Amino acid sequence: MIDVSALFLFFSASLLLALAPGPDNLFVLTESLVHGKKAGIQITLGLCTGLIFHTAGAAFGLSLIFKNSIWAFNILKYAGVGYLLFLAWKSFRAGIQGKMKSSQIVLTGFQLYRRGILMNISNPKVALFFIAFLPQFADPEKNSVFQFFFLGFLFILATFLVFGSISLLSGWVGEWLSRFPKGEKYLNRMAGGVFTALALKLFLTGQK
Repeated sequence: MIDVSALFLFFSASLLLALAPGPDNLFVLTESLVHGKKAGIQITLGLCTGLIFHTAGAAFGLSLIFKNSIWAFNILKYAGVGYLLFLAWKSFRAGIQGKMKSSQIVLTGFQLYRRGILMNISNPKVALFFIAFLPQFADPEKNSVFQFFFLGFLFILATFLVFGSISLLSGWVGEWLSRFPKGEKYLNRMAGGVFTALALKLFLTGQK
């Protein structure tokens, strides 16, 4: 078992990393503003599910594919860029249509959950981060696969606590803003801008 002090340090670092501005927490904040706090929680669950994928990749060495192969890295990266641009287009379209029509676009819990999964697993930088971050806290003399999954669980817990809090707060703000004339329209436009910026950032991301 990993030393308790090392676990405390790892969990503290995970909380700080989840709080640091990044694509995932900006994604949660934006979606919660537009669709509400419940939607933010569902997306957070999807993002956490995606982290299970990256944990397994680090535990079994699959993430090394994205580290060693520029083709695999770019395929996943461009898939993520395309998905973010698709979300941006939908948001801008809802913003142009206005409150009456955009309010008719209701996403199911599964659709929101799936958004979180796709957002997370389509970012190859997360895979590279996990194979760099988790081994620093693992005991090389113990079962590395079990340790990676245990550390991954703690990271997911920290992520859920932080992203869940972001969902509740930004969801409340979004509900308040939507009461104003054209509030929902501008929220959708803002979401489209954020998704476009995230797509550009991911497009410019290099393998190293």
